[in-house]
Amino acid sequence: MITRIELAAYLRNLLACDSFTDYAPNGLQVEGKASIAVICTAVTASADAIREAIRLKADALLVHHGYFWRGEAAEIVGMKYARIADLVRSDMNLFAYHLPLDCHPEFGNNACLGRLFGVSSPLTHRAGNTPDLLWSGLLENALSADSLSQLLTEKLGRAPLVVSGHERPIQSIAWCSGGAQDFITEAHGLGVDAYLSGEISERTFYQAKELGITYFSCGHHATERYGIQALGQHLANRFAVTHHFIDSDNPV
Repeated sequence: MITRIELAAYLRNLLACDSFTDYAPNGLQVEGKASIAVICTAVTASADAIREAIRLKADALLVHHGYFWRGEAAEIVGMKYARIADLVRSDMNLFAYHLPLDCHPEFGNNACLGRLFGVSSPLTHRAGNTPDLLWSGLLENALSADSLSQLLTEKLGRAPLVVSGHERPIQSIAWCSGGAQDFITEAHGLGVDAYLSGEISERTFYQAKELGITYFSCGHHATERYGIQALGQHLANRFAVTHHFIDSDNPV
């Protein structure tokens, strides 16, 4: 068991939250009970995730996508009210970690993807204003675009959308989880054969073709389900709390 205050302080330090300028507050977003023995993790603090955490008698829900995003309406009404009301009624803490959970060298989404894909000697790079957000490395073997697509399908449980930028084998790749398709220009600047991210925009098709880099849109949810699981398991091991990961069938 760990207290809410201890957990908030531990995660703030572990994930170096103060180092990031983010789009939403990182840390405790909704206060619940003081002592935490059961933790649930999920990619997003959706109504379904909250209800499942309540069913599992969780004291805290840890997510990658929480609330109070920059530009989001401040009023707690409608869907936001229903979600927060369920958290408050169940006295459940909500912790959310966005960029810190993308960039962490061990528990981050990108670190987890590198291990999942079998990338050797990964390197981290600045993307936009955020250090260590874009990653790169080498696959064990050079693969055709079709073969890499099959590998990604096996690893992530969904087929990527592929935009071919060239016909040569792919061995060097760059990646960034989630909605990071616009970092394709930074990836091209690294000289890699392919770039992998979660989402795709209309413009991404032309960028991949004109830059000559093959792009794999692997799914926002699919690329961000691993960091939060790794963090939850770490907390379970360190503090002897019970951990449950709540997945979603989100196809995006």
